[in-house]
Amino acid sequence: MTVDAARWAVLTVDLGTGGPKTSLVTLDGTIHFSEFTAVETERPSPGRALQDAEEWWRQILASARRGLDGGAVRRESVRAVAVTGQWSSVVPTRADLSPAGPCRMWLDTSASRHSQRIVGGPVLGYDPRWLTAWLRRTAGVPSPRGGDPVSHMLGFQHDEPGIAAGTAHYLEPVDHLTSRFAGRVHASAASMCGTWLVDIRDDRTAYASELVSRTGIDPGKLPPLSASGGVVGSLAPAVAAVLGLADDVAVVAGTPDLHAAWVGSGALGIGQAHLAISTTSWISCAVAAKKTDALHSIATVPGLTPEGHLVADNHEAAGASLTWLRSQVVDGSYEELCDEAIHSPAGSNGVLFQPWLAGMRSPVDDRSARGGWTGMSLQTTRADLIRSVLEGVALQSRWLLGPVEKFAGTRFDALRILGGGAQSDLWCQIHADALGRRVERVREPMAAQSRGAALIAALALGVIGFDDVPALVPVDRAFVPDPQVTPVYDALARELPKVYSGLKGTFSRLRSPR
Repeated sequence: MTVDAARWAVLTVDLGTGGPKTSLVTLDGTIHFSEFTAVETERPSPGRALQDAEEWWRQILASARRGLDGGAVRRESVRAVAVTGQWSSVVPTRADLSPAGPCRMWLDTSASRHSQRIVGGPVLGYDPRWLTAWLRRTAGVPSPRGGDPVSHMLGFQHDEPGIAAGTAHYLEPVDHLTSRFAGRVHASAASMCGTWLVDIRDDRTAYASELVSRTGIDPGKLPPLSASGGVVGSLAPAVAAVLGLADDVAVVAGTPDLHAAWVGSGALGIGQAHLAISTTSWISCAVAAKKTDALHSIATVPGLTPEGHLVADNHEAAGASLTWLRSQVVDGSYEELCDEAIHSPAGSNGVLFQPWLAGMRSPVDDRSARGGWTGMSLQTTRADLIRSVLEGVALQSRWLLGPVEKFAGTRFDALRILGGGAQSDLWCQIHADALGRRVERVREPMAAQSRGAALIAALALGVIGFDDVPALVPVDRAFVPDPQVTPVYDALARELPKVYSGLKGTFSRLRSPR
């Protein structure tokens, strides 16, 4: 490391599903300022999920000003801006970089018919003629069930022609925000790979023209691609003036939350895994080659180095399940709910929660799947309900763990855990018990992605190397499986897929009742 880590600061934005978190981070890992602002997801009709991208921008600038004006760090110590966050969403962006309409969120499945027309068929829901072509070039394929950028772009193009006409580029949220900071449009292979339109074979980082043509998406509205993990340019003068920062502050290419979590976990080696528990959750690690497991909706995406690939998968409603429980079923803060859950034993007195409140993506791609409880009785308590939600999310990770380990070709002895859900000791222990693996919580797990974004900025500027990262990400506490309760979770882990298999027909019928 060539700088004073305590004085080299990065302005980071972590755009989650619930809204942006704006932070000021120094390279010693200290979060000097962090402010989250909630932004409502609008649901005007079934399948729609929209957010106001202009509201993101207003709140980010206001939060950054508050942090800087409050003296969290000296303005002259801010050397870079880095954005990370949700992906598989689409912001229609005008030539002046303002949004031409609302962001279609990754939760939006309203345009699935367009994806079905392109890739739908009899093999796992796909047309085999195109499934192979997509997997070979991009390692993934648009879902016929919607909820991905291809369906979002086609939704704008075919269903909202007024918005499409005013759109210069369809951008991932991280690229939209990065472009606004830099004052010019930007996207990278890492951020755009979730469109499944980027050819990632060998050293290719261009769009797969045959696949773009197949979708019918206007290729002129796809943003130009640049290298992942690099520097886009300098802060736009108008933005620098608003924030009171020098206009030579570097703007780093936006990265998906997966990449920031990977760096923020400190587990960067091949086969070293991390588990993120935020609104969604995933299990990921670095692997040496491009791969796809279409059966379990697992694929690699480009990493931050030419030779690096990251495992991508997703559970749609991890922390979101606890948020739903708190807002709709039982009152109390997250801390109070976790404290109450302690009074229920492992296995929640026979209550099993199915955490599919937003459908499933991995290890089964079924957006019709829905959540619920099995095994409730008149004796079921609040504590049982709360603990069962914590356990259901962990058991979903257990269901995913096997396919991910097979995909990576290794058994994980330990997983680094991060995200808001990792703040709970109980939830960390439940994950260790359910997974049967040592779980290591990074320091300030809710800030791990912000810290990861700051470290990505330092890597991009050559201030640190990848070998420096693990020492900058200390472990707060380790949780080991309890041999007395692991048999309980082993049994429940066998039941969860059976519950899904028994109900999947019901899910589909309930979604489209006749």
